[in-house]
Amino acid sequence: MPKRNTVQRRHQILQLLALHGHVHVDALARELMTSEVTVRKDLALLEQGGLLLRRYGGAIPLPSELTESSGAITPQKKAIAKKAAELIRDHNRILIDFGSTTGALIPELSHKRGLVVMTNSLHVANAVRELDNEPTLLLSGGTWDPHSESFQGKIAETVIASYDFDQLFIGCDGIDIERGTTTFNELMQLSQVMASAAREVIVMAESNKIGRRIPNLELSWTSIDHLITDQHLTADQHQHIEQQGVQIHCTSES
Repeated sequence: MPKRNTVQRRHQILQLLALHGHVHVDALARELMTSEVTVRKDLALLEQGGLLLRRYGGAIPLPSELTESSGAITPQKKAIAKKAAELIRDHNRILIDFGSTTGALIPELSHKRGLVVMTNSLHVANAVRELDNEPTLLLSGGTWDPHSESFQGKIAETVIASYDFDQLFIGCDGIDIERGTTTFNELMQLSQVMASAAREVIVMAESNKIGRRIPNLELSWTSIDHLITDQHLTADQHQHIEQQGVQIHCTSES
């Protein structure tokens, strides 16, 4: 019976994580009527099983980069990437953050001339290197984060801040319709430095990220110029975000 209860408890942790987008040890202990020590053991074993990542006194889901292969671009992400590419002019200097949705943008750059591309993602950098039109590639450097497979930290911030970019293309973990984009990562300073270094900030995100309950504000609406999303954005959501001064581009793909 105790073994069965352990399995049920860990299954419930995963259900709560899927529902809320993050979980905390103390809240789980109260919800599951067990000790924080037991919850920490559960989270450690679930992390070992590749089912979540422990973070900041709790846990978050695996980043999309770890749950999708680098070549797995969904139709929605591809449609968002195509729409984003329409905003890029020849000879633009663009900054691309790590992420599966932003990564889908790279094949769409193959017909642009004279691009300068900086990224903090090795996946993005390697994809840019494969393009026949050979954009000028810059890598931010910094502290390597194995979970996101990207460079973070003060060195990356300093390098990026020293440049002037036409556009930033960035994803997000969630969208707070009142505040802006949100993230599980408490170290969101690099995203804010990226936004400050670009004349236009373009968020690429599927509409199902709107309303996800994530605690950390990454970019406020005042920092964002464009939101590129899918056709499932509701009329109310469209109107509310547009009222924040953000230009919305919806795909027509199903």
